[in-house]
Amino acid sequence: MSDDTTRAPTHDPQGGTRGALHDEAQAERIAEFWDTARSSAVFTGCRGAAGERSENVMPPAWAFGDSPGLADELLALVLEGRKTAAASLVVEFEDAAEPVPATGDLSIVLDGRGEPRALIRTTQVEIVAFAEVTAEHTYLEGEGDRTLEAWRTEHKRAWCGPLGSLERELDPSMLVVCERFTVLCSA
Repeated sequence: MSDDTTRAPTHDPQGGTRGALHDEAQAERIAEFWDTARSSAVFTGCRGAAGERSENVMPPAWAFGDSPGLADELLALVLEGRKTAAASLVVEFEDAAEPVPATGDLSIVLDGRGEPRALIRTTQVEIVAFAEVTAEHTYLEGEGDRTLEAWRTEHKRAWCGPLGSLERELDPSMLVVCERFTVLCSA
């Protein structure tokens, strides 16, 4: 089962498809998607690399999960409307010196091949301890049986690797970014 909903910082400590663009052609396809997709958003701006908001700044492009297959699986859940939330560890954003998602942020979601497939807007962000993630949030993540118990089990497994590389262990007090989003357009 693949319940890893991590929307990690751009550097992707999990080794997934998020992060630096693979090539110039991919960067061009993402820019073309952005040129088309931004017209479908009621614009409030998005944060650039330094956290500033500007309608001229292309939002970050990333994929859910830690593998191409998982990226496609989770993207399918997003596109069918079942997945409207994600969770990430605060420590990963801190390690990458990147801001955590904020309400109003835009993101371009990539598929497992790195192709732009959706523009999403973050609608709510709550930072809570791992032990305080709610059943409602895990249901909105839309994966597996959508239960809190399954979410905790899978996320403990999924976050073990990234935390190990940071020489940390998951504990109940570790902070989690619980993010809700809406799809503004898809390709």
